[in-house]
Amino acid sequence: MSTPARVVVVGGGILGAATARRLLEVLPGAHVTLLEKEDGLAAHQTGRNSGVVHAGLYYEPGSLKATLCRRGVGLLRSFCAERGLRYDEIGKVLVALDEEERARLTAIAERARANGVPGIRILDHAELVDREPHVTGIAALLSPTTAIVDYAAVTRELVDDAVARGATVRTGFEVTGIDRRPSEEVVLRGASGEDVVADLVVLCAGLHVDRLAALAGDEEAPRIVPFRGEYYALTPEKRSLVTGLVYPVPDPRFPFLGVHLTPRVDGEVLVGPNAVLALAREGYGWGRVSVGELAATLRYPGFRRFARRHWRTGLHEMHGSLSKQAFTAAARRYVPELTAADLVPAHAGVRAQALDLDGGLVEDFRISRTGAVIAVRNAPSPAATSALAIAEHIVDRALNG
Repeated sequence: MSTPARVVVVGGGILGAATARRLLEVLPGAHVTLLEKEDGLAAHQTGRNSGVVHAGLYYEPGSLKATLCRRGVGLLRSFCAERGLRYDEIGKVLVALDEEERARLTAIAERARANGVPGIRILDHAELVDREPHVTGIAALLSPTTAIVDYAAVTRELVDDAVARGATVRTGFEVTGIDRRPSEEVVLRGASGEDVVADLVVLCAGLHVDRLAALAGDEEAPRIVPFRGEYYALTPEKRSLVTGLVYPVPDPRFPFLGVHLTPRVDGEVLVGPNAVLALAREGYGWGRVSVGELAATLRYPGFRRFARRHWRTGLHEMHGSLSKQAFTAAARRYVPELTAADLVPAHAGVRAQALDLDGGLVEDFRISRTGAVIAVRNAPSPAATSALAIAEHIVDRALNG
């Protein structure tokens, strides 16, 4: 396609902000507009995550997640340094509780090294206790460069940079229709009745990206299925129980990681998240229900196949959601000193997880193109870590095919 003069990015989270900024780095003088349906930026996944900068331990070498995560870490670290934003390399341990989990650490370490993650090493019990005195486990994998940031603050700085380069930001603009004209122009119809015309559209719409992609003529699958992740926080006097990030060893039999402990740049320490089916795409609590959105999820063949495969895990996660004692017990496997009184309710987030028709979680980042519309169809963790690199990838694909 010819160089676009008018570009619209839909979605005011970190990925949309990074993409708008990158477009103006590559196309100075282009008319770039960032549309966000909420009244402010980073209102959903970006502003509701745990703030971890992932080093790239788990991802298949050569995958987009692996390559863009490692590239994104360097770009994010440099951006934070330039902007005076906190970027704390507090490190992470993956804690093995038994011999089966210890065996899995070796494979994860090999994958991490293949991805270029620096400083990876396996700790024995004594080394783990020396690093995390209150954490139990027989061994651990240490990633010393895993870091924490405030992704909402990063997003605001990215938008400020984009605006300084000439971008226009419009909040409170909900896209309700997308028309692709024979001229290759794209018309985005707003809920208020206003239209915006573009030569190129990039959909970074998170929880709603599949719906918007379908409006542009893209395929139905993969579909976004919203999973709510609920957090507790440690009381201030218990925050010293961990010094860095404390994670379980991933179990390939289960679709989600499980409860872990995450210090944040504001001093808070999060415990969680679990993973339960949200009853609305923005269902941050049990009381937020969209009958239409829930019915669409339950009708989707990919979700029904996923549910048949993982219903026991789903019941377990729901129990943890409804029972503070069960949630505490999951955390106590790693920090036995914790009690239910040490945990106070914190925020919840909703993960925009894409499911294929066969019921499988889409593991890698997935980006599709339909004419002049590019859609980021799957961008869960580590998308925030990778955002500046994903933006490079999107813009390169937009301009070079």
